[in-house]
Amino acid sequence: MQVATIGFTNKSAQQFFELLKRAEVRTVLDVRLNNVSQLAGFAKKNDLRYFLSNLLDCGYLELRDLAPEKTMLKRYQAKEIAWKEYADSYLELLARRRVENNLDTGIFDHSCLLCSEDTPHFCHRRLAVEYLNSTWGNSLKITHLY
Repeated sequence: MQVATIGFTNKSAQQFFELLKRAEVRTVLDVRLNNVSQLAGFAKKNDLRYFLSNLLDCGYLELRDLAPEKTMLKRYQAKEIAWKEYADSYLELLARRRVENNLDTGIFDHSCLLCSEDTPHFCHRRLAVEYLNSTWGNSLKITHLY
């Protein structure tokens, strides 16, 4: 299964939608904790759903099970915990939630996990897709769009 990840920060709408188009994404899987903030610009949940549908004939789905917990994210953003501690806590959260058993693998084919971080290196979307890939027998071919 082809699956991508993308962040909207530091991208114009044109860059963002062109990346999704070139990757032939059929469904954007929103894994953000807060997807209605005014800071999200064109990527606010309702606006994004509209743009994806009308520009790319692409679906939109929120996957709250893959979003981090609020307190965990705030502690990382406030630099109270380092990336390694945040990543370990997030992976433990996914295991507790048993996301690998609760998600339909079919929605991941030609999908793209969306978060705000510009690159995947220090973003939970990368951790989520790698976690799922490891628990689903490495059936995902992962591409990071940036």
